[in-house]
Amino acid sequence: MFRNETKEVRIGNVVIGGKHPVAIQSMTNTKTEDVEATVEQILRLEAAGCEIVRCTVPTIEAAEALKEIKKRIHIPLVADIHFDYKMAIAAIENGADKIRINPGNIGSKERVKAVVDKAREYNVPIRVGVNSGSLEKPLLEKYGGVTAEGIVESALDKVRMIEELGYDKLVVSIKSSDVMMCIKAHELLAPQCPYPLHVGITESGTVYSGNIKSSVGLGIMLHKGIGNTIRVSLTGDPVEEIRSAKLILKTLGLRTGGIEVVSCPTCGRTRINLIELANQVEQMVQEFPLDIKVAVMGCVVNGPGEAREADIGIAGGIGEGLLIKKGEIVRKVKEEELLETLRQELINWNK
Repeated sequence: MFRNETKEVRIGNVVIGGKHPVAIQSMTNTKTEDVEATVEQILRLEAAGCEIVRCTVPTIEAAEALKEIKKRIHIPLVADIHFDYKMAIAAIENGADKIRINPGNIGSKERVKAVVDKAREYNVPIRVGVNSGSLEKPLLEKYGGVTAEGIVESALDKVRMIEELGYDKLVVSIKSSDVMMCIKAHELLAPQCPYPLHVGITESGTVYSGNIKSSVGLGIMLHKGIGNTIRVSLTGDPVEEIRSAKLILKTLGLRTGGIEVVSCPTCGRTRINLIELANQVEQMVQEFPLDIKVAVMGCVVNGPGEAREADIGIAGGIGEGLLIKKGEIVRKVKEEELLETLRQELINWNK
């Protein structure tokens, strides 16, 4: 298990690497200079289960905003830097718990050294990030285009650059929107990298396509023991990224907690509005910190049997449904009362 063998790196009050759980992150899509909007979004991310959050820092105003943002949130704050090394230094001075840089686009070795020196002074980890889209020209020529091997070589070159400057509080990320290339690159990198890996499928797309690509890519890598922290990159509300990440980890057995909803795909036997009900249940259960399985089934053929495998479930009839709890049919409930009945059962679950 590669993830259990990496170094441990502390990011604020969260430790990744070694035997620590895979941490969930996201990135704000507000203007970081807008403190109110950024804090509001981070608090929503926290409520959804985000454990590390990243903000872009393209200006000195954004760097200075980090100080106020940090006062009002409760999870580690990472500064995302591109091109201007001065922004990395300013972000560290204003309280960033980690910085994300690509040394290849920061500039000269002297500029990278200035950033590393500041990180060492404040004991702030550096995430070394390399994307397939930013691969250097010599590597493109060497490998005949963008390849997994080129991405890995680029990342290890950047790691060695920082190691040679005497710093090893590092997290490494290599990303590609090509799912299979991304998987291959991580398979090549993991045995060679002693540092925690931040994994994800970059630019994966909308909530629909992005979830599918991320589930396939992250699912394979995490199952192979690769990855210490993850981000599901989606074009949409970043809260959706957290919901998806939690479900991916739970499906793989890397997380427990939270209600799992299972529901049937519906068929011609369904006589209740199961699609709407299942979506309502999935939204409703998020407010309950229970580690149980809830089943929402559409008919009396397979429904009762499958609902019995869950902790609590509903099996639809004609305008009504059976409430099934811990394998036993409790009672019949009118269709319009099913959601509220389930809610009350969850409220009283541990009583």
